[in-house]
Formats: sequence, structure tokens, C-alpha cells
Amino acid sequence: MSVRNFRITPDLMLRAYEAGLFPMAESRDGAHLYWLDPDQRGIMPLEGFHLPRRLKRTALSRRFTVTADRDFAGVIAGCAAPLPARGDTWINAEIERLFLALHRQGYAHSVETWEEGRLVGGLYGVSLGAAFFGESMFSLARDASKVALVHLIARLRRGGYRLLDTQFVTEHLAGFGAIEIPREVYKARLAEAISCPARWQADLAPEAWRAEVMALASRSRAAT
Repeated sequence: MSVRNFRITPDLMLRAYEAGLFPMAESRDGAHLYWLDPDQRGIMPLEGFHLPRRLKRTALSRRFTVTADRDFAGVIAGCAAPLPARGDTWINAEIERLFLALHRQGYAHSVETWEEGRLVGGLYGVSLGAAFFGESMFSLARDASKVALVHLIARLRRGGYRLLDTQFVTEHLAGFGAIEIPREVYKARLAEAISCPARWQADLAPEAWRAEVMALASRSRAAT
């Protein structure tokens, strides 16, 4: 881990992601960013995502409306806001500034979950080649962030992505199939993924969405 002593630009951010690094602040009010390059890296295998039956029903129901790239600023603000369950966050004002710039440039994307017109959950990350770097998610309603994650997986699979980086593996993500791999293995997979083309699916047709959910559910049943 190293502290930066200069102003980070969006271009430098992209080069850091290509090298396998990612930035974090100490806290919401922290003044410095740190580059992290952990020995063990978390990834979510796109062909090994575990979709619980109850979540499948919720995802296919009409409880939530899910969009992509409609309110990136709202999603990163939701991820940055402290909540009772998680306390302070690592997203400070500079992180927000950089990711908003990357979003304007077409590199950062969000998935939003809405309930009765209110943003209740979502996630965001960075897209380079066929690699997607998941950054953070938030939820103000039960299953809101989980449904956003299922939508992200569906979009990445449809778009030809090969790598979903989760940075670390939490107990929450492990339940969906996230695993840790050594740094050297991760960087080899990263280099391969970045060299391949992929297309971010901001709009996913209902029939394509349902097909992806059913495929994920079928794989989950076969794995149990």
C-alpha cells in the first residue's frame, strides 16, 4: 500500500487499473488516497455465480425497476454515505470526483435499483476491455443491492466480459461464489481480459435478462 503525494487524474486511474491496482481512502473525510495491490485478489467467476432461489424470484418479480447508467452520481453518493450496518466508508470526495469523470468518459458504469421511483440500491465499477472492476454497492431496501448484482452479472455475461474483479472477498460475496486468487494469477487473467473486446450492456432486453437469470439458476442447481 502506498500513499499518493500528487493529484490523481482519470487517466492515471485507468493505468493503475490496467496494472492491477485500485485506490481507497482511509475514510469518508480522509485527505489521502492509497493504492492497493493485495496478495490475494477477489474475483466473481461469471460462470460460477450462485443465484439463490429466493433471489431469483425477487429478481424476476416486478418489485424493483432496474436501470444502468441512469443515476451514476446517485449510486456513488449512496455507496459513500455511512449506514448503521457498515459505519464509515472509504469513498471520499476525491474518489467521487474521479469516478464521476470516468463515468463521463464512458469507463465507469452503474446499475440502479428503484422502488416506487426511489433509488434504493445499486453498484458501480470500471470497465476496461473485457474486465469489470466492481467498486462498491449500497442498499436501502432488502435485496436491492443483490438484485443489482444479478443484473450486473447478466450484463457482463451478455457483453462478453471475462473478468469481474471484486477486490476483496467478503462473506456476503462468497455466498454468491466469489473466490480469492493469488496476485500473479489475477494479473495474468487481468492482462488477458483487458486485451479482449467486450460491450457494456446499458440496455438489456427483457427476454435476454430472463434468459440470463434462468441460465444462472440452472448452473446454481447443478452445482448443489
